[in-house]
Amino acid sequence: MKFQSQAVAMPYFIFALVLFVGQILFGLIMGLQYIVGDFLFPYIPFNVARMVHTNLLIVWLLFGFMGASYYLVPEESDTELHSPLLAKIMFWVFAGAGVATILGYLLVPYARLAELTYNHLLPTMGREFLEQPTITKIGIVIVVLGFIYNIGMTILKGRKTVINMVLITGLIGLAVFFLFSFYNPDNLILDKYFWWFVVHMWVEGVWELIMGAILAFTLIKVTGVDREVIEKWLYVIIAMALISGLIGMGHHFFWIGQPEYWLWLGSVFSALEPIPFFMMVVFAFRMVQGRRIEHGNKIAITWALGTAVMAFLGAGVWGFIHTLAPVNYYTHGSQITAAHGHLAFFGAYAMIVMTIISYAMPIMRGRPQGNPASAQKVERFGFWAMCISMLGITLALTVAGAYQVALQRLPDDSEALSFMLTQAKLIPFYWVRLCFGLTFLVGLIAYLVSFFVGSKADIAESATAKLAVC
Repeated sequence: MKFQSQAVAMPYFIFALVLFVGQILFGLIMGLQYIVGDFLFPYIPFNVARMVHTNLLIVWLLFGFMGASYYLVPEESDTELHSPLLAKIMFWVFAGAGVATILGYLLVPYARLAELTYNHLLPTMGREFLEQPTITKIGIVIVVLGFIYNIGMTILKGRKTVINMVLITGLIGLAVFFLFSFYNPDNLILDKYFWWFVVHMWVEGVWELIMGAILAFTLIKVTGVDREVIEKWLYVIIAMALISGLIGMGHHFFWIGQPEYWLWLGSVFSALEPIPFFMMVVFAFRMVQGRRIEHGNKIAITWALGTAVMAFLGAGVWGFIHTLAPVNYYTHGSQITAAHGHLAFFGAYAMIVMTIISYAMPIMRGRPQGNPASAQKVERFGFWAMCISMLGITLALTVAGAYQVALQRLPDDSEALSFMLTQAKLIPFYWVRLCFGLTFLVGLIAYLVSFFVGSKADIAESATAKLAVC
């Protein structure tokens, strides 16, 4: 670890992984509720499990992005973090707000939670992914502003690199577009229009900049390739991501009452969105093939390559499958949408967070060349178990979605099955998804366990390295 203040990233990484486990557990609960409708009812009804599942996803990724930034920005800037104390305070504020909000979802009826948090003063609750009480949203804004101030001041006083510039641009965009969550118009069309300014602009816009910066940093460290080469690739990738992603948001405007020209804009620019992800695959493999060093942390290299491939499949290929307006007319809101969402979020964002954790956590624990071979073997099992399981979940949902369209949407009204009869016929696919979900949990547990695997000699060597750093 080059700078002492980089250590503030550790609690962010640890808490992110704890929340990730929670997200998967509630995902399994939901998966079983698709099959056994009254499972855990009335204690954890489906709508509550879904809120917790999606909110944990967003929050743990934000913790991961923050931890990644606190680790890489001091090293990129070649200076200590502006205020480690502020980073620690913001951690506890964000963690406290997040835990309180999740407990509120689980223990208090949602309407009552809105009353208790004075949502009527500034109504923002009740929208998918943005169910957080207004007071929680205000807390998120405060935390993110403090975080960006800390990162920004560190960059200003230190070295300015392309990675830092791309990262801070993405982080500022994250903060700016979240402000649309406070705009909750009475008109449903306006509501959905600006709702996508948060959800789409995050995951198909500024988050891609954050992902690209983290991936570039990791590749520089584990391959030793010239910074100039990686930076040129990064510029091209983020340019394509922004050009295609910003206008490609139109694929969410197809059926909410917007003008017809969005059918063309959304289709054309969405069709371009796989290009930056394909470029990321080529970029990652070329950097690894042209590496100048043999880094001991082999599994971090595997994670970096896996991130590029899975992001291309999830966000690129599965996004393209149903993004053209004539196809989306039939598939919109089907299980095909869920298939794309699961693989895209995991491949692009969950995996990039696990990539930087896989690289940085051993260093913060005194193992500059990564965890010992035995630990990396366990982590490699976790990598493949999670990747294969997520592909299994995606394929199961894709087949279920295609069958759903064939039964419910393609036939004439007189021949189409009702929603509930269609869902009953999809239960075998939901069983497949649940089995792969359990396997995914096993892989995640293996990933967590790998950080504690090692011989006594490894532990002694780690302790010696820590003393040397001190």
